[in-house]
Amino acid sequence: MDLKATTYDVSEQIATICLNRPHRGNAWTGRMHTEYRYLLQQADQSDDVRVILVTGSGDRFCVGGDSQALDGHSKSGSYDAGTAPDLVMPGNTDFAPFREDFSYHFALRTPVIAAINGAAAGVGLVLACYADIRFAVPGAKLTTAHGPLNLPAEYGLSWLLPRLIGGSRALELLVSSRKFLTDEAHTMGLIHQLVGSPDLIDTTRAYARDLITRISPEAAHQSKRQTYVDFHRDIGASVRDANDLLDAMVRQSDYKEAIAAFLERRTANWTK
Repeated sequence: MDLKATTYDVSEQIATICLNRPHRGNAWTGRMHTEYRYLLQQADQSDDVRVILVTGSGDRFCVGGDSQALDGHSKSGSYDAGTAPDLVMPGNTDFAPFREDFSYHFALRTPVIAAINGAAAGVGLVLACYADIRFAVPGAKLTTAHGPLNLPAEYGLSWLLPRLIGGSRALELLVSSRKFLTDEAHTMGLIHQLVGSPDLIDTTRAYARDLITRISPEAAHQSKRQTYVDFHRDIGASVRDANDLLDAMVRQSDYKEAIAAFLERRTANWTK
């Protein structure tokens, strides 16, 4: 695919997807969404990728939907996502709830880390929330943004945000659409670590490299899958699934390698 709104790079088993419309604050468009889904699919299917890192070009992460597209919706009287007809569905989408816009993140095998390098509004905040882990610069502005535009909470954020920070806090942010800083988001638990701008990418990549080194690919995948599927099932089903996984995973070569590495006090050599 000819990339016009994003860039893509793979090094050290980390795939970096960069939203690349800095002249528009990396505002979201149908083209960007099309490319983003395609790149997620490419990264998740690659044997050379263990972690996906998502960030923005310049000093903003994503300021939300492009204002020109929003104006177009108003003039036409209908919503047009602007995505291409050959839009891909990333991840293993056998589980029906993970077949929708943005919920496809939960179907990816590969952990996704957002490096929030500046403002994230509307769909930009949605994108950050669907990442598995979030690093951010301090002092960056965040907002759900939809209220003043007479729009609903977007892309399942009303379902996801309460599960990340609790119902009361999420409801206040959704109803008010107020601006808040990444510093406050950190105290809520939405941001895992605040990092100064010059060090954001290096620190995020160091975290990713540590995951790649210490955690087996299968353990990372199953921990992610269990967490998101457990949002949809009861504790008994979760325990039964965990027991089945335990029986299956101890038969895998990476389990034998993990025990050998532990006993020999060395770094494990994981299979993909």
